[in-house]
Amino acid sequence: MSTIGPEVADLSPEELRDRVAVELERTRRRSAELTDAVDDEELVKQHSPLMSPLVWDLAHVGSQEEQWLVRDVGGRRALRPDIDDLYDAFQHSRSDRPELPLLGPGESREYVATVRDKVHDVLGRVPLEGRRLVEHAFAFGMIVQHEQQHDETMLATHQLRRGEPVLHAPDPPGPDSGGGRPGEVLVPGGVFTMGTSGEPWALDNERPAHRVHVDDFLIDSHPVTNADFFRFIDSGGYRQPCWWSDQGWRHLTHAELSAPLFWQRSGDVWMRRRFGRVEPVPPDEPVVHVSFHEAQAYANWAGKRLPSEAEWEKAARFDPRTGRSLRYPWGDDPPEERHANLGQRHLRPAPVGTYSAGRAPSGAWQLIGDVWEWTASDFAPYPGFEAFPYREYSEVFFGPAYKVLRGGSFGTDPAACRATFRNWDLPVRRQIFAGFRCARTPAGAELD
Repeated sequence: MSTIGPEVADLSPEELRDRVAVELERTRRRSAELTDAVDDEELVKQHSPLMSPLVWDLAHVGSQEEQWLVRDVGGRRALRPDIDDLYDAFQHSRSDRPELPLLGPGESREYVATVRDKVHDVLGRVPLEGRRLVEHAFAFGMIVQHEQQHDETMLATHQLRRGEPVLHAPDPPGPDSGGGRPGEVLVPGGVFTMGTSGEPWALDNERPAHRVHVDDFLIDSHPVTNADFFRFIDSGGYRQPCWWSDQGWRHLTHAELSAPLFWQRSGDVWMRRRFGRVEPVPPDEPVVHVSFHEAQAYANWAGKRLPSEAEWEKAARFDPRTGRSLRYPWGDDPPEERHANLGQRHLRPAPVGTYSAGRAPSGAWQLIGDVWEWTASDFAPYPGFEAFPYREYSEVFFGPAYKVLRGGSFGTDPAACRATFRNWDLPVRRQIFAGFRCARTPAGAELD
């Protein structure tokens, strides 16, 4: 697992270079596993108009790596300036990318390998000081996280593809002996530090650290489970507009939604398709592949609501004993396997009640890993936000069109997951590994 964190500030330049090299190679192995798992025909095929062909993602991570690390940080000449526009995510929609003159599988692999050779040379020579972009090897960390984010995107593409299973992983561990069962925990109101100013590889939308007041609230101790969601469906949740926002109901009607994505009823049993396998939906796992609209409707039906982003973060990282905000629910140490279901070690969420070592001071479980969790908040900048190193990473997405997700999924790498990390997506999206937990205001209290 990744071990990058604040401790990188204490490493010597050579130790930091070694650490970065390990992260780059660890990340590239994952990219190779995801692209080598299928043949060339499958690599160039578009498995859903929502996603790029896998071969586009592969060359795209190389293109970004070349532009930032070879050209900008390294000051080297461009290797393939002719393909910059092809792999600019803002130039072409995902649905149009199969029609572009993309590099083929062999060309793509050769290109990313050549770029990586140049990057290792840059890493060995460039001073890791003097520019904000290279302090604590930030640009290298940004590229590691970018590739890991695309690896999770490619994993979602694998889930959308049809055909025999090509990805394999052991099942996650079962619930801890005597582990907590679903309920609620009370998070007392007050001020806490949200965001970060000290995490070396934190991205711009996580910054800066700032003080936020949150009133008393109750939050589910575990993510909403498939069994919980069965009850919502069986009660007519998808047929009753009273639980849905106007926008959500319009989308449900247009898209003809009746259950989470990849679910299908077989007699009295709900089945799901998971990476080419068809299996009964496990009742004790967190529900996954639901949109913001579905999460919000369930919360309304349950007499609750989705937590705000600030509520989620306070529940995940505020330690009332010290008054500190932690890096992770369990403390400041990087994730280990006992803490959370991350990094594609398993190809499914773990049952609720697993990973007691990862429990937050609030008493909530599984806030990191398993499923991304929808919040009620629009994606917006923090006070004092500064776009860095480019506007297109975060700033262009700010506004009410996108909702914030927190916590990471079983497909999220630890390098791209921490208690301050912010993800965002359109409220209709279901192909991502997203679930949720609910919150509510205690009786007699009111939200500001």
